[in-house]
This record gives sequence, C-alpha cells and structure tokens, in this order.
Amino acid sequence: MKTLIRWLPGIDTLRRYEAARLPHDIFAGLVLATMLVPVGIAYAAASGVPGIHGLYATIVPLLAYALFGPSRIIVLGPDSALAAVILGVVAPLAGGDPVRAATLAALMALVSGTMLILAGLLRLGFVTELLSKPIRYGYMNGIALTVLISQLPKLLGFSIESAGPLRDLWAIFNAILDGKTNWIAFAVGLGTLTVILLLQNNKRVPGILIAVVGATIVVGALGLAARYGVKVLGPLPQGLPAFSIPWVSYGDLLPVLIGGSAIALVSFADTSVLSRTYAARLGDNVDPNQEMVGLGAANLATAFFQGFPISSSASRTPVAEAAGARTQLTSVVGALAIAFLLVLAPNLLQYLPNSALAAVVIAAAIGLIEIADLKRIYRIQRWEFWLTVLCFVGVAVLGAIPGIGLAIAVAIAEFLWDGWRPHSAVLGRRPRAGSLSLGCAPVLRQRRIFP
Repeated sequence: MKTLIRWLPGIDTLRRYEAARLPHDIFAGLVLATMLVPVGIAYAAASGVPGIHGLYATIVPLLAYALFGPSRIIVLGPDSALAAVILGVVAPLAGGDPVRAATLAALMALVSGTMLILAGLLRLGFVTELLSKPIRYGYMNGIALTVLISQLPKLLGFSIESAGPLRDLWAIFNAILDGKTNWIAFAVGLGTLTVILLLQNNKRVPGILIAVVGATIVVGALGLAARYGVKVLGPLPQGLPAFSIPWVSYGDLLPVLIGGSAIALVSFADTSVLSRTYAARLGDNVDPNQEMVGLGAANLATAFFQGFPISSSASRTPVAEAAGARTQLTSVVGALAIAFLLVLAPNLLQYLPNSALAAVVIAAAIGLIEIADLKRIYRIQRWEFWLTVLCFVGVAVLGAIPGIGLAIAVAIAEFLWDGWRPHSAVLGRRPRAGSLSLGCAPVLRQRRIFP
C-alpha cells in the first residue's frame, strides 16, 4: 500500500480528505474553470492547433495530475511558455492541416510525457538545477518575444506565413503598410488586452473571464463577424475527447522528438520551481522526482486524448489559491465543469473573436518577461547577465527550439566551467539588511582569492 501511495499521491489525499474542505474545493474549481476555458482555447491557437484541443488538453491533465501529482494545489494545462515550442514544430510540418497539426502536437506530448516519467523513475529530478536563473530568464524572455510576435497578426486581424521571429516581424510590418489591418478586430483585441492588464493583479476578480466574455458579447450582439469580417472561434465540436494513438510518418519523428525533449525540460523546470514555492508556503514536502512522474503522466494522458503538451502556470495556480482551493479536488471540479460545457453547451463561445484570444496570449507572454531580477544579476554577476543575453538572442533569432538547444548547451558549459575552476573565497564586510543576493551570501566589497 505504501508503494501505491508513493506513486499515486492522489489516493493518499482522498484517504485523508476532510469534509470541511469540500465547499472550498468545489467553489475554487468552478472559479478556475471560468479562467481555464478561454486560456485553453487561446493557447491552443497560439500553438498552431484548433481551439477545441486546448480544452481537451485542460480536462485530461487536470484529472491525471490529481492522481499522480505530489502538489496539492498546482494547476496544470496549456501554457504560453510552451506555445512557441509547439508552434515551431507543428507549423512547418502540418502544412495548414488542422488534423495533422493536432496529431503532431499530441505526439510531442507523448514524447515529453514518456521522458518525464522515465526521468522521474530514474530519480533525475536534479537535472533541472543545470538551468541557472540567468539562463532560464534568457530563454523565457526570448520565448515571450516569439509568442508576442506570433500573436500580433491575429490581434491586427490578418494572417501571415510564419518563417521565424525576425522574418515574421518584417512580414507584419509589410502587411500593415499594405492596409491589411482589420481595425475593428484590432479594437476588440486591444480592448480585451487592456482589461486583462488592468485587472491582472487582482486575484479575486476574473479579469480574463470579464474581458473575453465582454468581447464575445460585443462581437455577437453587433454582428461584427458578418458585417466587418472579424474572425471568430465558431462552434466547438460537441462531446468529450476520444481515445486516439497519435502517429506521423517517420520523416517527422526527429523534429517531434527534439521538440518533445525541449518541452520536457522547460515544463519541468517551470513546474518544479512553482511546486517548491507553494510547498514552502503550505508547509508541504514535494519530491521533485514524483513531480516529474506527475507531470509526465499528465502529458502522457493528454497525448492519448487529442491534447498537446502542458505544464504548470504561475497565473492559474494563484487563481485557485485565491478562490480557496485546498486540494487537487479543485482541479477535478474544474475539469468536470469544462467537460459539462462541451457536452451541454458547445456553441456558447462561437462568437469569441480571434483577436481577443490573441490578447489573452499576449498578456500571458508579457507576464513571462523578467526585467527586475535581471537588473540585480547585472549588478552582482555581470558575466551571468551576458549568458542571459546570449540565450535571449538565440531564441529570438533562431526560433524557440534551436534557441532552447543553445540554452541547454550554455547550461552544460556553465556547469562544467563551475565544476572545473577552483572554488573561490570571498572577503568583505557583513551586508546591511535587505542587501540583494543571487541565492548566496551577499557582499558589499569583495575580492576573489583565486583569479
């Protein structure tokens, strides 16, 4: 029984569940579902797959992680940090075929989930420590820029053929000069983005829900889709995702394997940080290896039910916490609420404008950008700041997957360099209270004993 509980923490949570927590978890789950629906659809579109698959990639992972995940509050689902990586693989291989795009994305989830489970069973949770903060900030800022660029055409009401971040930016500029902008769609998207950004710091007000519902009502009531060509989501397929084994031709396997591997590393690096943060806050003890298994199981499950790679999110989990979540039952309630929506009211969001979905993704991408901590790194450890710049430029110029490969290479080189050079001692005065540090003892004046 102990072995079963170790690998299935959800069973232990169920055995110890307190009835007093039930109202809190149900309420938090319903609140969470109102955010997960527009976010899931938006991140699916940003990943190059039809919006319905964003809901499939929300329902299944929430249920799987509730059983396998060690954290009692972390919320999984489609993530803006992974959108650029998925799009980088899906867009050139799918050739505009939505079914093929969904299959490729599901296969990436299969690769990612398998790798994470194997790594967890082999107790390789320490591997993510190779990615130092400066390197993480570099590639995440690069991914944020890539996502922003990819969503600008949708915000402006037109489309382009993606050819890499810098070329896309040039294509967007030319399209604007050619008069392709749909100003009505842009106004709707800009209004949505403004509302989200104004309300994002208030955890008790569902800013995304308010913005998206408002945009949907305006477009539907005024007939903007028919009269002014504002592109909308359209009706969603009714029913729950069916079991399906994703497969593509052997010629597509290499980019899928590379993309899935990159996603495994990025998703676990982010999830482990968030998991440790909430574990410390709640007084829990989370095993990083079990976290790998839980995240891997969620990705594996969504791969077989028409989903795509998922991760944790620093935006969804605080919503659940603010709404009063106590356990993973919150995620289960949220998943069931979305499932009922697909079964009973699949046409509810048919007038949801694409520019509003782009606004949701852009707001999330802005949240990925880290500046304040980079200023601290620049002041204290200048050479690590330039590693950040290198990783950022790599993603922004080369694209998400080559850029992440560069970040991994830099991380390995940094690890080997730190292991080779002699440890240095630091002499200096004891710092004043409030001094800044990078996770080690801060100093005001210092000199290294070894060069």
